[in-house]
Amino acid sequence: MRRDVYVPPFFRPESNVWRYPRSEAVFWIVASAVLVAAGLCFSPLAASADDGGLVNPYAGREDIVEEGGSLLNQYCSHCHGPWAVQGERPRDLRRLNLRYGDYAMSTFYTTVQNGRPPKGMPPWKGILDDDIIWKIYTFLQSVQIED
Repeated sequence: MRRDVYVPPFFRPESNVWRYPRSEAVFWIVASAVLVAAGLCFSPLAASADDGGLVNPYAGREDIVEEGGSLLNQYCSHCHGPWAVQGERPRDLRRLNLRYGDYAMSTFYTTVQNGRPPKGMPPWKGILDDDIIWKIYTFLQSVQIED
């Protein structure tokens, strides 16, 4: 080992890193910070208690349901199935209310806007207007399953 460059003792191959109490404390502090940072990365998926002030302008409008289904087929059916009929539970948009309860609207909107790249869903922000997103959501609310 070269001695012209200072290497702290706990980084030297012959030392045991756990021999130094400080290095164990540093390890746990760094590990905690990583877990907190990982939680913050997924915080956009968590909805606020008041649904972030989101309001569906088409809520309860039966005349929008068919158009929303058509838009879903146009933009989403390649992954989520035509008319939202999809056998895989994680991609089954008919289960939004079951999975997210009171946070279904904000979770849907945030996920559509920001995507879920690690899971293969692209962000649609800037591609789909809010008008289209809310029409799709209105359709999805008409096909939610109860079990």
